[in-house]
Amino acid sequence: MDIARPSSVAAARKKRRILIGTGAVVIIVLVTIGLSRLEPAAPSVEKGTVWVDTVKRGPMLRQVRGTGTLVPEEIRWIPATTEGRVERIVVLPGKVVEPDTVLIELSNPTLEVAAQDAASELKAAESESTNLDVQLQSQLLTQKAAAAGALADYRQASMQSEADEVLAKDGLVADITMRVSRLRAEELKGRSEIEQQRVEMAAQAAQAQLAVQKGRVDRARAAWQLRKSQVDALKVKAGVQGVLQQIPVEVGQQVSLGTNLARVAEPGHLKAEVRVAETQARDIVIGQVASIDTRNGIVPGKVSRIDPAVQNGTVTVDVALEGPLPRGARPDLSVDGTIELERLESVLFVGRPAFGGEQSTLGLFRLEVGGAGAKRVQVKVGRSSVNTVEILEGLNEGDQVILSDMSAWDAFDRVRLN
Repeated sequence: MDIARPSSVAAARKKRRILIGTGAVVIIVLVTIGLSRLEPAAPSVEKGTVWVDTVKRGPMLRQVRGTGTLVPEEIRWIPATTEGRVERIVVLPGKVVEPDTVLIELSNPTLEVAAQDAASELKAAESESTNLDVQLQSQLLTQKAAAAGALADYRQASMQSEADEVLAKDGLVADITMRVSRLRAEELKGRSEIEQQRVEMAAQAAQAQLAVQKGRVDRARAAWQLRKSQVDALKVKAGVQGVLQQIPVEVGQQVSLGTNLARVAEPGHLKAEVRVAETQARDIVIGQVASIDTRNGIVPGKVSRIDPAVQNGTVTVDVALEGPLPRGARPDLSVDGTIELERLESVLFVGRPAFGGEQSTLGLFRLEVGGAGAKRVQVKVGRSSVNTVEILEGLNEGDQVILSDMSAWDAFDRVRLN
């Protein structure tokens, strides 16, 4: 009778367990390698939640869009031409004003006293001028009277000399008497000429003195007019016709020379200031067609000015409005502006994706046949517009692509559409 050996049975069992364990490890390794080589399952995306567009070929209108405000073409800030204290605000913003409408009343007692002093000095200077004129005229008349007397004496002596010459020829008067008459006439002639010269010199001296005094009067009048204009400026006037937009001062406030007191705008002539992103403003030129949406109507216009500086990432573009303004259009009204850059003929284009700029390469999901899924393709885009972008490579006419933001599925090259 044979008897089994316990040691042999245990060894066999142990060997079998080792083989089974080794086989399990090999199977696990092989399964792991196989699973690592499998592509991840495509995630599901609700088709109704994504924006799908079809690639088309044809004309494409390039546009840029920006937000802005309506501003008056003519804005006038009214500065303080003198120091003063705000006593009264006569007109409140929003009212239509004329050039002579008083907006603000200021006070400056020192200036008012100075104006009164200037007026007194002007009156004194004018009185001195009048008095000097009377004195000089009197002196000139006295000199003219002396010259007239000398001339009369000369004429009388001349007539006597001529008479003595006639009588001397007839022997009725001695020669000495004739010579004395002649000398007398010559002496009075010289005296008359001298007196006439004195008259001319007196007239010239009077003119010079009056000119000096007139200069004093003119200086006094200029000083008075300056003070008067400063006092008149205490009543701040609009200066132009328009709508009062702003008064940045308050009653009781002390203002200095040059302080802006009010802003007046002409409401009938408005323009749009549109702020365009700096990346889209490089193709804008003066004269391009634009349209301004006031949210109560669309007004056509043209680009009239481009700000050379960039502020906060935007470029300010002025659009001159060429159509009637809708009701409710007023300064500082928020508007949307669209500027037409160019019209491209017969190009491949599609709606603008939610990400990516022009002249770049984008990864877009192109719908497969049947629309059950979409696969990522590399698309090279060219020039862009507000709602469309030019396709250079990667898509064909009729292809459908997802334009929504698909950044949540960047790790997948394919998605399923439910």
